[in-house]
Amino acid sequence: MADKRPIRAIISGGGTGGHIFPALSIADKLMEADPDSEILFVGAEGRMEMEKVPAAGYRIIGLPVAGLQRRLALSNLALPFKVLKSISMAGKIIDSFRPDIAIGVGGYASAPLLWAASRKGIPTLIQEQNGFAGLTNKILGKRADRICVAYEGMERFFPADRIVLTGNPIRNAIVPADPAMKREALDFYGLDPGKRHIFIVGGSLGSGTLNKSMMKWISDGCPGGEDVEVLWQCGKYYKAGTDSFMNSVRDKMPGACTRIHHFDFIKRMDLAYAAADIVVSRSGASSVSELCAARKAVIFVPSPNVAEDHQTHNAMALVKKDAAMLVTDAEAPEKLMRTACRLVHDDAVIMKMEKNIAALARKDAAGAIVEEIYGILDKKASTRDDGKDKTDKKTKQ
Repeated sequence: MADKRPIRAIISGGGTGGHIFPALSIADKLMEADPDSEILFVGAEGRMEMEKVPAAGYRIIGLPVAGLQRRLALSNLALPFKVLKSISMAGKIIDSFRPDIAIGVGGYASAPLLWAASRKGIPTLIQEQNGFAGLTNKILGKRADRICVAYEGMERFFPADRIVLTGNPIRNAIVPADPAMKREALDFYGLDPGKRHIFIVGGSLGSGTLNKSMMKWISDGCPGGEDVEVLWQCGKYYKAGTDSFMNSVRDKMPGACTRIHHFDFIKRMDLAYAAADIVVSRSGASSVSELCAARKAVIFVPSPNVAEDHQTHNAMALVKKDAAMLVTDAEAPEKLMRTACRLVHDDAVIMKMEKNIAALARKDAAGAIVEEIYGILDKKASTRDDGKDKTDKKTKQ
């Protein structure tokens, strides 16, 4: 690690686990570099970072900023006022905390915080997780000192001389499973070692489309899945409806229901990946990076409800390299689980996909980003010292 010393850093962003977990990985790596560093998170009020960040041991302040609703909604009328208030609050937070650097990981809160920081001359770093940059980061990138990216070809969005290909930070526990970890995972979730296993995960909040696809498959009698067990993260907002559905079919298909294990949230993602022969997933940036690190054969179902359709871009980067499969959101209810059941029984294709996706993994992205953070601060200190030396020489003359 370059020139270890304590620093003061603000990390802003959140909204979903895809933003929060990379942010926490960066924070942990900063504290590993020097435990005397001080880190403050800035998030959006009412979003999941306000719960997850304190649980990880870090302080967080919430801003009232919110996103623009794609449909006509009265809440959109209040958006400009929330943005202005958030920018004002961000400026006060910066004045009070006096950070050495501001880091944006995406999400509502990153825009006002990084905008305020750059206006006050604070160095900024953006961590762009997707293969297609959103409007906010494209604007912020014009003034950022460094843009850390996970995909090649990002020069079309950002100044080329400030881009660094680091990959996306992921949780340290996500690794390829060895036989011992596989056994631990099966025991942890109470799964039968003699069956095939599919892990369905729709991101940290769940996915309505993946849930509908599962319910359709179950209602059809689980075709092709007679020897398959499923781990299914349905999401907390969908849990009550999923419980009701499973109760309604339990008497009709008792055997099928015992092979399906549904949860609102999977806390041990490392073991869920380890237990799975294949994974069915949305293609958010963090999910893609974790699946590469876990070396898992995956079927992506990109969400259509995201800016610039970036999940399709994320997924296609792997599909083009035979490292993943793709089923569209519209096709999923009819096609997804039948495709998954065919794949989970095809060992040759699984092995090929695992080999190809493993080659795309970038290890220790958080460490690479922290190196860039120290590099920015070293350059700033050097520039300041050079200026001071020149001033001292003029004074002596």
